[in-house]
Amino acid sequence: MASPNDKKQISTVLKLQIVGGKANPAPPIGPALGQHGVNIMEFCKAYNEATKDKMGDIVPVEITIYKDRTFSFALKTPPVSELIKKALKLDGGSSNPNTKILGTLTLQQVDEIVQIKMQDLNASTIEAARNIVEGSARSMGVKVQR
Repeated sequence: MASPNDKKQISTVLKLQIVGGKANPAPPIGPALGQHGVNIMEFCKAYNEATKDKMGDIVPVEITIYKDRTFSFALKTPPVSELIKKALKLDGGSSNPNTKILGTLTLQQVDEIVQIKMQDLNASTIEAARNIVEGSARSMGVKVQR
């Protein structure tokens, strides 16, 4: 289906990671949109409305800004690291991931993360997607149970 913005000239595309339901004009959103002449409050209201069911989760957004200073945006899935932290109830990654292990992910948890992230991952197979998630886990100091 064609959107009304198909014929508009694109000025730029911004990618931001914002906490769901909590967009506000403060940095990084305000300066990023303000320099392109976009109505910041209009974006914040639209983003908060679209992410009210994901309150508290980091939801990446790709904002397309057109020459006439209008915009459209597409929501992405949360980063793999955020999904791993949520699955294991961690505050952050390990400061020394090779020696300090913070937890263990089961294969079932890895598969759940793959199901959520598959549309945004650069992987053509489930096995490749699992490898991406497992690599992210290792770099955070999380073991994957085999």
